[in-house]
Amino acid sequence: MYINVGNAGFRSARNGEYVDKSGLIRIVNATLFSERRFSCVTRSRRFGKSMAAKMLCAYYDKSCDSRELFADLEIASDPEFEKHLNKYSVIFLDISDFVTRFGGDVIVEKMDAELRKDVSAASPDIPVEADDDLMNYLARIVASTQQPFIFIIDEWDSICREFEPGTKAMDNYVNWLRRLFKGGQSSQVFAGVYLTGILPIKKYNTQSALNNFVEYSMVEPGAMGRFFGFTKEEVRELADKHGLDFDELEKWYDGYQIGDEPSMFNPNSVMMAMYARRCRSFWAATGAFDAVTSYIRMNYEGLKDDIIGMLAGERCKVEPTGFGNDMRDIHSKDDVLTVLIHLGYLSYNWREDECYIPNKEVAGEMVNAVKANQWKPVVDALTKSEKLLAATLAGDEEAVAKGVEAVHDENTSILSYNDENSLSCVLSLAYYYARNDYVMHRELATGKGFADIVFIPRKNVDSPAIVVELKVDKSADAAIDQIRRKEYPAKVAEYSGNLLLVGISYNRDTKQHRCRIERG
Repeated sequence: MYINVGNAGFRSARNGEYVDKSGLIRIVNATLFSERRFSCVTRSRRFGKSMAAKMLCAYYDKSCDSRELFADLEIASDPEFEKHLNKYSVIFLDISDFVTRFGGDVIVEKMDAELRKDVSAASPDIPVEADDDLMNYLARIVASTQQPFIFIIDEWDSICREFEPGTKAMDNYVNWLRRLFKGGQSSQVFAGVYLTGILPIKKYNTQSALNNFVEYSMVEPGAMGRFFGFTKEEVRELADKHGLDFDELEKWYDGYQIGDEPSMFNPNSVMMAMYARRCRSFWAATGAFDAVTSYIRMNYEGLKDDIIGMLAGERCKVEPTGFGNDMRDIHSKDDVLTVLIHLGYLSYNWREDECYIPNKEVAGEMVNAVKANQWKPVVDALTKSEKLLAATLAGDEEAVAKGVEAVHDENTSILSYNDENSLSCVLSLAYYYARNDYVMHRELATGKGFADIVFIPRKNVDSPAIVVELKVDKSADAAIDQIRRKEYPAKVAEYSGNLLLVGISYNRDTKQHRCRIERG
């Protein structure tokens, strides 16, 4: 059940639609028998964790011949491909199976006993002794055979997510992991260890519980970034093959920055859209919605403002290094935002230490979470945003001014100061609905300065482009004049004759808004 389970799992994947992520094997191969042999690779739900684990099992497992499964994949061209192919006894463990089968304090004891029994069946010449735990038994096998194991654990953090810090179950589990992977015999017993789950390894104080592991995560993916999701090229190839609209897939599922990879798609959602023949939200199936709702309800200073700002297309600063890698142990706004990054509800730009909502699918679920938290002014603004866009396209200046003013008045929490930047944030929230048909650009560079907000129609959308200029304590006519004095960027200039110029002004004394709309 747990040792040398063969390649059936990966074979099933190859029998269907498979996007080649076998290059991951090359990175893992480079760590074998080295100080970096202990890897913890964590990513969001539905981002291919279990698929990668099955692939690694199929590649290393000596009980099967997997050559033909990899013959047409990237790894087959690697010089080290043959060196490790089907050469090891592989122990594969899905921790979530034990969490659902056993409760509380007995989980670790049951895991250890079942693994010993299973390994013993595969090594009948080396009997289990009375005082053997799993590690002791594995060490005696390796001493006898001189053949170290590969150990792969899927959903390694299931126990961490299920039990409170400091409980017996948690302490037993951490001690069990340390016994296996941090003892004096660990490097002799294991050629390589691969843990995968959602959360990086739990920290105690400032130290990792297993600080000998090299960690790859949604925050710090290292060299594995391109294997965490689908790239544009991979999704475009799928779209062409199956007759899907790439631009729709991009709108719904793109937007993740993972390490140095600037544009990654949620792989499960792309595949589900391919099977369903249309784009929609598949995110609810991840089971994380209740957790997200409770997180954004937490009363940390600035958290609500940041969530609203990100719904409006803003990015917010985050410091992820203080998070203890425990979903139950939350102490600050940064901890909440970091959890949402690990869950895939936010994307993280490590160069700027910023997080943001990546795409339409996630934005929709965040809106649902906001509704569940009864943030009425925000919900009202989102609900009215369709009417605001319609009024803009119809040239109804009075309706636009009143619509923006209502959102401005009702969401003063995100306006710590009355200037053009804060007004721009309010306007982005008010035009939330426009993201269905437009790509929104904030501070888009023009020939002479910046346009505050530019809406570029998506492919196959027969609507004008919109350029918005915001002014505080100046007239809406002045805003229009400023737009006309600027040289449009190329992506706007192509809409000449099908372009709306929108000037919006805000008077700090009277609190009134004015709007002017002209054709470009």
